[in-house]
This record gives sequence, C-alpha cells and structure tokens, in this order.
Amino acid sequence: MAGNRMRRLGLLAAALLASAQLATAAESGLALPTYTPGYEPATVDERGMWMEADERERMLRDSPLRINDGKLEPYVRAVLCREVGTERCQGVRVYVMEIPAFNATMMPNGCMEVWSGLLLRARSEAELAAVLGHEFGHFELRHSLMGFKNRRGSSDVAAWIGVLGGLSNVNTGSLQATIVASTHRFDRDQETSADLLGMKYMATSGYPSKASAAVWRQLMAEQDATATGRGLKLKQQYTAGTFATHPTNLARATYLAAQAEKTPGGTDDRAAEYRAAIAPYLPRLLAAQNKMNDFGGSDFIMAAIAERTGWTGDLLFARAELYRARGNPRDLQMASTWYREAKMAGYAAPDLDRNLGLALLRNGQAEEGRQALAAYLAANPAASDATMIQTLMAN
Repeated sequence: MAGNRMRRLGLLAAALLASAQLATAAESGLALPTYTPGYEPATVDERGMWMEADERERMLRDSPLRINDGKLEPYVRAVLCREVGTERCQGVRVYVMEIPAFNATMMPNGCMEVWSGLLLRARSEAELAAVLGHEFGHFELRHSLMGFKNRRGSSDVAAWIGVLGGLSNVNTGSLQATIVASTHRFDRDQETSADLLGMKYMATSGYPSKASAAVWRQLMAEQDATATGRGLKLKQQYTAGTFATHPTNLARATYLAAQAEKTPGGTDDRAAEYRAAIAPYLPRLLAAQNKMNDFGGSDFIMAAIAERTGWTGDLLFARAELYRARGNPRDLQMASTWYREAKMAGYAAPDLDRNLGLALLRNGQAEEGRQALAAYLAANPAASDATMIQTLMAN
C-alpha cells in the first residue's frame, strides 16, 4: 500500500512538473503545437473543403493575375519557411497574385495565396513573416474546419428557432441575432489565436517579434491617410463591433506589442534583403496600387517606401501617375515635376514622356507637352496609340 501510494505521489509530482514546464513555455511564447506532417482530411466535411481548396488552387495556378516568373513566389515561400520552420512549410505551395489589397490567406490543403498589396506594404521580411505566420497559424489550428462547423451549427439552430417561433407566434429575432453574433465572436477568437501562435513562430524564427505589432500600426496610419484623402473622419477603435469578424487593428497592435515584450525574438528584420527581393517587382506593384482610387492611402504608401529607399525613379514615376490621375491644376504641375525627376533618376520607360506630355497639355503648357509627346513617338514609333498622340500634337 505504501509503495502504491508513493508511486501515485511520484506520478502526480511528475505531472505537476510537466504542467509547470508547459505553462512556462507557453508564457515564454515558445511552445508550439505538435505538428503532424502529411496530414490528410479525416472527415466528410474536411474532404469537401479540400476538394474546394484544390479547385481554387488550380484557378490560382493558371490565373493571369499570378506573378510567376520563378523568383518572387520562391522568395515569399522562403520567408514563410524561415518563420515557421522547414518541417512545417515543406508541403506549402505559395501563389502571389496581383491584387493591390493587404491580404494573405491559407487554405486547408496547404495552398497559400499572397496578394501584391501585402508585399507593397510590408517594410521588411519580418513584417511579411508576421502576416504569413498568422495565416499559417489558421492552417495549423484547423480553423477552416472549425469555422465551417460553427457556422453550419449556428445557421441550423437559427433556422429551427425561426420555425418554432412561427409555430408559436413568438418573436425570435433577437435570439437569432445573438446566435449570429456568437458566430462572428468565434471568428474573432480564431483571429486572436492565430495572432498569438504567429508570435510563437516569430519568437523562434530569428525575426524580431515587435514586427507583428508594427504591421498593424502602419496599416492604421494608412487607413488614416485614406480617410483624410477622402475627407472622412479618422476612426481607430479598440473594441470590435458585434458583427465584426476580426479584432480591430488597434486591439491587435496593442496585444501583439504586449506579447512582443514577453517574447522579443531576434534582432534582424532583414529589411535590406526584403527591399532587394521586391525591387524588380516594385513598378508592377505600384501600378496596381494606383488603380485603387485611393489617393491618400497610395501617397502614404509611396512616402513610406521612400523613407527607406529615397525617391527612386520607380517611386517618382508612380507618384506622378497618382497625381496626374487626380488631375487638379496643382496636381498636374507636381506630376510634371516628378516625371522629369524620375527621368533624371534613371526611369527610362517611353510611357514617361507620353504621360508627361499629356499632363503638360492638360495643364495648358502646349509647347512643352508637344515636345514630350514627340520624344515618346521617337522612342516608340510603332506605339499602338501613335495616331492619337499625333492628333493631340496637331491641335
């Protein structure tokens, strides 16, 4: 009896010690879930979701929006692997799409979709890794399946409440609204879980953990610039609305900054490496951003990049395009200046002279405008718009 009792006490002590070690690891931000390589869908729901994901991946693979020249996608995948570890990322396929919004998603079959707007806004590998790690956190925690089951269960319950209310003449609208609100709360909880798991990846990756909060602070500053450009009231709030599916950016920046104090991670954000990898694609990313009809936000993004690189030819040309599109007289004057500065900085595409000429003509500077258009035609005599340009020059 005494031996059994001692054995039970020993097992209890060992369990308490293990629990304490796990708690310490969790508090330090270094405890990662046990990873299952080669995971396959185990239920009907999962198999259905994987089939949909496979079809979506085929569309991404063949999409004309895909930025696929053999360099960018492998680079983005390498950042993910550095963030979450080689074992975890070995089965991931990354597709970079020319979509100028801030977003990345990961599907349950291991396909990750990264939008060009994220690459334009990230200021370092660490900031890109923070977002990719968050999305991988959703994948590792099987949030797609959990969310699907939660939404289906909630909709079933809400439907039955509606039926029962109809049979009993009872107003059940508020109860149904409560159930829908709980679904969105579930989504917000998933977002927070993925954020915190992403911080654990950051803590072991060598990237500085503070980059996670910096992403959301920068995004808030851009949103303020967008609002100012549109004459709207600035609005950053801590608490998400009842039907919001994500925590607010302010709330995220706050709790991620607090977590970074506990798990600071490394010190090298690899900003120089990031700038070098993105530089060949910057003109394409900037051109896509200029199509967003977001003057304030786009100008903010370009200025933020210039803080790190200086006003390069690519940035000056993109800024000139942005101002020319808005088209106020002072905008056209500034656009003309930046087109010229872009040429001096080495920007050599023939469309610079064309767009400079168009800006000058529109602003009443006819002779200078014709000279710029003539330079465009001289450099590009077979241009598809040559006839139109010649007509403009003749008027």
